[in-house]
Amino acid sequence: MAGTSPFIPYELGKYLLFALMIFGVFMYQTKSYIGLVMFALLLPSLIIDESGRVEWLDLVFNVLGPLNVALAVWFFYKKRVPEKVLSYTLMLAVLPLVSVLSFTLYRIPDFDDVDFELGANTLASAGFGSNQVSTALGLGAFLVFVIWLNKWKLSGIRWLDALIFLVFCVQGLLTFSRGGMFGTVVGIVVVLFFLSMSSGEQIRRYRLPKIGIYVIPAILLIVTAFYVANELTRGMLLLRYQGETAGTLAGAKEKDLNTYTTGRFEIFTGDLDLWEDNILLGVGAGASRYLRNTMEEVAAHVELSRLLAEHGLLGLMYFVLLCYVGLVNFKRHRNPMIKGLLLAFFLVGIYTSFHAAMRTFISPMMIGLSLLFVVQPKRKKPIKKLKQEEKQKPVLNIL
Repeated sequence: MAGTSPFIPYELGKYLLFALMIFGVFMYQTKSYIGLVMFALLLPSLIIDESGRVEWLDLVFNVLGPLNVALAVWFFYKKRVPEKVLSYTLMLAVLPLVSVLSFTLYRIPDFDDVDFELGANTLASAGFGSNQVSTALGLGAFLVFVIWLNKWKLSGIRWLDALIFLVFCVQGLLTFSRGGMFGTVVGIVVVLFFLSMSSGEQIRRYRLPKIGIYVIPAILLIVTAFYVANELTRGMLLLRYQGETAGTLAGAKEKDLNTYTTGRFEIFTGDLDLWEDNILLGVGAGASRYLRNTMEEVAAHVELSRLLAEHGLLGLMYFVLLCYVGLVNFKRHRNPMIKGLLLAFFLVGIYTSFHAAMRTFISPMMIGLSLLFVVQPKRKKPIKKLKQEEKQKPVLNIL
């Protein structure tokens, strides 16, 4: 996207993740074979091309993402990690996202010079794809909220962490790409839901944060972020989130599901038509964009529809296995916070694949983290002191 080739290969992140996952699987002798089955289910589509137009970049763009998810399942599933390691991992993951945030803030022009329209805003995305940048910023906001909620130290200052969360939200909203910010809301709602369902005994046992202390500040921060961004865009942000377009405002178009999803619904139905005609093995990896009757030449934004169109029943089996491991793993935990985090990671990963497909490696990363088995630290039992009278009790000498 940045035009860095040939100095930096296109889709470099996917190549690196693929190589690291392969290394991890063999280095640590992972024996979770569900991921291996998922990996194998994707291979037949590599030799099928119903369009006759698929090139190498099409394969990289369309297959590496699902392959990385399969490898993440293979490597991460049931991998035991201490809770402290998970906290360090999340804090480490925030750092490159802060770099993305800083770069977009540095590159954004004066707001008086920006003509905000009812579409994606590449100026607020530093010239990159607004969907991908919004996804990264939304993930950053979610992870910072999780760190803030658990009182883990990111900056070391609580109010500064809250400010970082606010800036992530404002900048993500300014991209005018809604998918990433909806992902933030999904993750936060899932975590807070599990905390709200916690019993008093669970709150004491796992030392959970009191939800009432965080719900109101979180809502205030999100509302403040939306208000600030809406004022900066002179009211256009609210119209954007209401699903308005230039056509609907002019009366030339009716507001429906397709306009609200920016054409994704039409692509989805076109992929389903391809699957209906090629139900067993699909049309081949990367071929759907060339064969779709609707939105031809446009890459799919919903990974599920692409799996069905390009991989057929094998793609459906892949998705069912993915949902199985994700929904089964979080139930193994008793701590409501850990359960909420793992399910939130999984749902954010799946949701991201529904609006940005596998254009980033956020879906493989989040799905992989959701499959970990988080080990709780053992609480030290206090040593009971002997009563004073027991200490002074004489010992009977029978000799």
